[in-house]
Amino acid sequence: MSSELLDQAIKLIDEANSEDPNKVTDEKGKEWPKELLYSHHMTDMLNRFKPDADEVHQIAMRAQHITRWKSARSDYPMDKKGYHLWRTKLYKFQADATAEIMQKVGYDEESIERVTKAVGKKGIKSNPDTQLLEDIADLVFIEHYMLEFAGKHPEYSEEKWLDIIRKTWRKMSEEAQQFALAGNIALPEPLVPLIQKAVA
Repeated sequence: MSSELLDQAIKLIDEANSEDPNKVTDEKGKEWPKELLYSHHMTDMLNRFKPDADEVHQIAMRAQHITRWKSARSDYPMDKKGYHLWRTKLYKFQADATAEIMQKVGYDEESIERVTKAVGKKGIKSNPDTQLLEDIADLVFIEHYMLEFAGKHPEYSEEKWLDIIRKTWRKMSEEAQQFALAGNIALPEPLVPLIQKAVA
């Protein structure tokens, strides 16, 4: 059962993401603000993967991409260094936005710090909260976004794709890997042979 604080925080996160000017259509043909739909995919996957998740986890998943469109990739140099700078600034931007909402509704500092570290991607592989967020994000990417990503990059060779899949796979915990392999997520059908080859 969720607390009043959690309900308030989720409501504010959803309101923020509802302002996304970028629109997408879900599997049922319903139009959504892009990051609002993404946040719902994150919550859905968390409920499937870790149904007993605590409030910190629930907020971190919902806020993973909070108002992401306000920090555009195009604002940074279009090279590897520019990409890493953008990602670093983006993680901090999203963590700060989430912390502000949690403070507003009355969460304690310990909970806020945990969410800030997770959304800020601090300590993957060493911080359980951050690792859980990474697991959920990777599972969501595989189920909902990998095929779309493939469609945007027809120039990628098989080796490039194997590398992308393996990098995603390595970031996941063994528990999340087993969850994916056990048929708990819908794999993008055209990419199944590549995925199987990559993780073999």
